[in-house]
Amino acid sequence: MHIQHMQKALQQMNLLLHNVVSDITGVTGMTILKAIIAGERNPKVLAKERDPRCRNSTETIAKSLVGNYRPEHLFALRQAVELYEIYQSKIADCEAAIVAYLEQQDHLTEDEPPAPQKPIAARERMRGGSDIRTKLYKMTGVDLFAIPGLAADTLLTLASEVGLDISPWQSEKNFTSWLALCPGTKRSGRRVLASKTRPSANRAAQAFRMAAATQARANTALGAFYRRIRARSGGREAITATAHKIARIFYSMLKNGTEYVEIGQAAYEQKFKERRLRYLKQQATAFGYQLTPIAAGSF
Repeated sequence: MHIQHMQKALQQMNLLLHNVVSDITGVTGMTILKAIIAGERNPKVLAKERDPRCRNSTETIAKSLVGNYRPEHLFALRQAVELYEIYQSKIADCEAAIVAYLEQQDHLTEDEPPAPQKPIAARERMRGGSDIRTKLYKMTGVDLFAIPGLAADTLLTLASEVGLDISPWQSEKNFTSWLALCPGTKRSGRRVLASKTRPSANRAAQAFRMAAATQARANTALGAFYRRIRARSGGREAITATAHKIARIFYSMLKNGTEYVEIGQAAYEQKFKERRLRYLKQQATAFGYQLTPIAAGSF
């Protein structure tokens, strides 16, 4: 919310910083905002606060900082920045308390987690100055960060809502039903009246849905699954179906100690085609027919 207030104040001053800085709360953005609050108005001087890692040049950033610095908008900007930093400080306190709690828990192993299939950014695994991936691996013996879409925030939410002992749920079906990620079962006799998932305020389910939403454009097997369901049934159904799939993987890893290996989008699509082909062959055989491939170049 406070980020939106910062953006609103900048837009009212006709400062288009968000167009040239991907994250206004990053190093470059916050440094420039604090310089503006301190009284600096020269766009070229402000642009020199650019962090070397920023993609846009000093000249490009300077062009976005020509605006109208009205007192009321500066006041709103200062309020938003100060509140943002206060909440960031409180979040850091919470993260430190979480890390301290994790330190007190029993470890299943003292081994380090295996090398990830692809590098994991610090912002996805570090909280409170500690590597959450390493801590959760030692507590569970499995690398939950290997599941696409799950990172420090979502996994800490799941650890607090579900715990890392999933023995209270006898099966994946029990677990996903408790999360309200399964299709509904409203029936009258043999007739299905409704199959929508029931509404739920379960925070663990929300975490799985957030993880699913990150796969909308991901080049992963889960990303390919999400897009297939979205094309057939729509975005809402795709998020629920993908969240259900992620929850099943999460359950299986904790219960059976299995590893998740990302096969990628291409491999998933190939396996999906093979499953469809097997099904079509079975259907053809059931009707007394036989499928034969079309020769290359004949269509």
